[in-house]
Amino acid sequence: MDTTTKIINLRVEDTELIEQLAQLVYESFQTHAPTWLPTLDDARAEILESLEPGKMSRVLVDAAGRPSGWIGAIPHNHGRVWEIHPLVVAVSEQGKGYGRQLVRDLEALAKARGALTLLAGSSDETNATTLGGVDLYQDPAQAITNLRNLKGHPYEFYVKIGFKVVGVIPDAEGPGKPGIMLAKRVEP
Repeated sequence: MDTTTKIINLRVEDTELIEQLAQLVYESFQTHAPTWLPTLDDARAEILESLEPGKMSRVLVDAAGRPSGWIGAIPHNHGRVWEIHPLVVAVSEQGKGYGRQLVRDLEALAKARGALTLLAGSSDETNATTLGGVDLYQDPAQAITNLRNLKGHPYEFYVKIGFKVVGVIPDAEGPGKPGIMLAKRVEP
């Protein structure tokens, strides 16, 4: 990680940071998941939900304390599986390795708590992959085998950092709008 950024725990008392983060989250999800958090209030509510007991919420901040990225996690299966929910990097900061840093940080924390697997989901609401607009009930295994990125869909980021596509959830966000499920073994 460069010396101008650091990853911190987000706390409920960090009201100014939460407001800045809500704007970042709202704007960042408009490209690939525009219906997930359709308003700034929805983004703020998602952030506040990530602060519930048992969940993890980490923010990448710059030297001035402004957010550049955010990762949340929810433990499942007695803590052996940690679901990333969500991961976001400001559009202006993408491609700088910040997403990778956030995932590595989370992986280390999850490992210390006994996690074996990281799980991530990424919806295709905009036909950005070959899964979008397709009836995945016909042959989901073949659709996964032929999965291709058409418009810069974020699933490819996860694959680049060691995740594998392990399944799809047909119509997760509406007809023809699947969820792409990815998983990664936590390094021993």
